[in-house]
Amino acid sequence: MALDFDKSFEPNAIEEKTREFWDKGKFYKATRDPSKKPFTIVIPPPNITADLHVGHMLNNTLQDILIRWHRATGFMACWIPGTDHASIATEARVTKMLEGKGIKKLEIGRQEFLKHAWQWKADVGGRIIDILKKLGISCDWDRVKFTMDEDYSRSVLKSFVDLYQQGLIYRGTRLVNWCPFSQSVISDEEVINEERQGNFYHIKYKIVGDPDGASMIVATTRPETIFGDLAIAVHPDDERFKSLIGKKVIVPICNREITVIADKAVEIEFGTGCLKVTPSHDPTDYEVGARHNLGQLNVMNKDATLNQNTPLQYQGLSRENGRKKVVEELKQLGLLDKTVPTRHVVGISERGGVPIEFYLSEQWYIKMDHFAQLALDATRSGELKLIPAYQEKVWEHWLTNIKDWCISRQLWWGHQIPVHTCQSCAHLTVSVDVPLKCEKCRHDKLTQDPDVLDTWASSWLWPFGLHNWENPTEEQKRDLEYFYPTDVIVTAPEIIFFWIARMVMAGKHFMKK
Repeated sequence: MALDFDKSFEPNAIEEKTREFWDKGKFYKATRDPSKKPFTIVIPPPNITADLHVGHMLNNTLQDILIRWHRATGFMACWIPGTDHASIATEARVTKMLEGKGIKKLEIGRQEFLKHAWQWKADVGGRIIDILKKLGISCDWDRVKFTMDEDYSRSVLKSFVDLYQQGLIYRGTRLVNWCPFSQSVISDEEVINEERQGNFYHIKYKIVGDPDGASMIVATTRPETIFGDLAIAVHPDDERFKSLIGKKVIVPICNREITVIADKAVEIEFGTGCLKVTPSHDPTDYEVGARHNLGQLNVMNKDATLNQNTPLQYQGLSRENGRKKVVEELKQLGLLDKTVPTRHVVGISERGGVPIEFYLSEQWYIKMDHFAQLALDATRSGELKLIPAYQEKVWEHWLTNIKDWCISRQLWWGHQIPVHTCQSCAHLTVSVDVPLKCEKCRHDKLTQDPDVLDTWASSWLWPFGLHNWENPTEEQKRDLEYFYPTDVIVTAPEIIFFWIARMVMAGKHFMKK
């Protein structure tokens, strides 16, 4: 008897049936078995910002090979899937989606915005899991976790409370990378440095009391920040300016007097050898200002417009229009020596797509010296291996030069910081659950910090947080003991420090392994 076959293979008809068969049979479900050694992978949870791409497919194929091999060779293989809320990226996507419908985020308010964000999660997040299943990867689909599931969220808040009580979290005012689009702080790793065409504006700062009316010439790419100048710095060994150290000069347009100081941060050969010191708007200037006790003078609003610390005619102007106006006024005053075209590096917000501002802001930080040592010890002892091995040199460099981690973000989508300020005595109550009364004076009016945690300050708990670490059932506790620590992670090199190092830190600190 002749058999009829289609001329071409149609996978859709076959794959869906096979997938349903696998799902119903729960062939990939992992259960504790004392006779078997566990082999665990936690999926790098895709952001719920968009559908998956080829990179996700390649990554998950590699993980699937590892899981299937160990399952076939007698291990209890557990591959846990999930998705990440990706606070800054998702909020940006939802904001743009709403704007396309004529809806403005600030007009609808936080609670209404979060309804739209959760709907986005339901639509896109659900689609991501479905795509992973269609790929045929062998995850334990009964263990799907989302980084803002209630139990996982409680684990995130618990980690904050524990670290705060241990003195490892503090609030401080520092210069941060500020994204004017999202109006939130972002990390160094979320800043893309691009070389762009600009200008060096050579500006005259008149020397106070000079009989000949002489000026110091300062070259800057950002003349709109002159309103925040608190000093002019020169190198102490620069013979051209030694006689001027300690003297006063006049800041153009606003006509304030500032002092000429000596600091080795100034490069003698760069520009004119004179540095305008604007501590609130440049990292180098911030350090110079701290060494010389110059204080701070912020001239920018959160949306990168010029603020009330600038002359009236400049207030409310965008930084770009402010620059044009400053240059024009300098020309009129005869204080613009020359303009020199130059290529220079500009930091761009990865998610916002706009130039960042260095902005003075109060934020929450984690002290990192302790955590960096934990991660260094893990590789130096051989407990953790990076493949390829050359990544360990990069690992060492980053961890030995680490700065405290800014973990607060000025967003609505994410884990809201569990710090509650008493409106009566200003005491801070830090707790997983929302307190009914101030723990100090018992006043019942408390305000929760409006900021949310950096996404990575939640996903660094991923390997154990997804087992309901904050309050596990007996079953979850035994799962955690059996399936943690994980055995391998396949990930992109650009998030080794975003995520991998921090998972190692969290694991070593909270789980001791």
